[in-house]
Amino acid sequence: MNDNRGRRFAIYDVFSAVVMGGNQLGVVFDSKGLDKEKMQAIAKEFGFSETVFLFEAEDAAHSAKVRIYTPARELPFAGHPTVGAAIAVARERGMEQVGQGIVVLEENVGPVRCGVRFDDIGAFAEFDVPVLASSSGHGPDKDAVAAALSIGPHEVGFENHETSEFNGGLPYEFVPVRDRGVLDRVKLIPELWSKITAYPDHDGVYVYCRDTVNHDSHFQARMFAPGSGIAEDAATGSAVSSFAGVIMKFDRPRDGSQVFNIEQGFQMGRPSIIRLEIDVENRTMTSARIGGYAVRFGGGVLEV
Repeated sequence: MNDNRGRRFAIYDVFSAVVMGGNQLGVVFDSKGLDKEKMQAIAKEFGFSETVFLFEAEDAAHSAKVRIYTPARELPFAGHPTVGAAIAVARERGMEQVGQGIVVLEENVGPVRCGVRFDDIGAFAEFDVPVLASSSGHGPDKDAVAAALSIGPHEVGFENHETSEFNGGLPYEFVPVRDRGVLDRVKLIPELWSKITAYPDHDGVYVYCRDTVNHDSHFQARMFAPGSGIAEDAATGSAVSSFAGVIMKFDRPRDGSQVFNIEQGFQMGRPSIIRLEIDVENRTMTSARIGGYAVRFGGGVLEV
């Protein structure tokens, strides 16, 4: 236990500007003395898709060291924990009164630089993706994927989009589907998916379509990772980091800075909006950033 009062924690709803939207995140501020077994147990107790544990930074020029856990395992990097942790750290440092600033988080993937601002809508954080997405092979077989997702093979794919695999910090398998009607009907069968996935240690599948609810959104998506203890995720920034590779491969955006808004969590009743900005030069991605709002839902003290 950090002191006689226990360890402070907060709960944030990430990739949403309103409470009870977006993706829930547990943030444990006073993590000194916690070993990996205890952190894993606390993450399982929270039951959110991820929980972050904050430590003093190893580099004095950085803001905090961060460990990220799902209910089943530790991750080297994840998007909504990065956004939520950056905003939580910024608040701890009094940045809300200043209005904006830079937070550098030491994650297992390496230092992640985050810009944080506080505006009329709420608290917004944006980070440079630590790894530019690269293709990790051919996508899974259409017929096998359709069976695992409880849809028809003819409902997989749209325009020139086909199944694919990309890694932008974490590997994901991407499955385009015809429209939101198909996306709404997707029901993952873990037993079938475990036979298909090329990444049993991180079996995330990102199902997406071009059909959206909001006029200023570009894609809607759902993400499932049963092997990580995530039946479905309300917002997955690390998947969007990898999804940048999908956009580059199939949509071939023009040179310059291109912004894409991605909807997720709508089928769960926790609507999320993830902002992806890609810098393109000579039809090649040179950098990318992921951002979104986050709001504090509540907090308390862990008696461990």
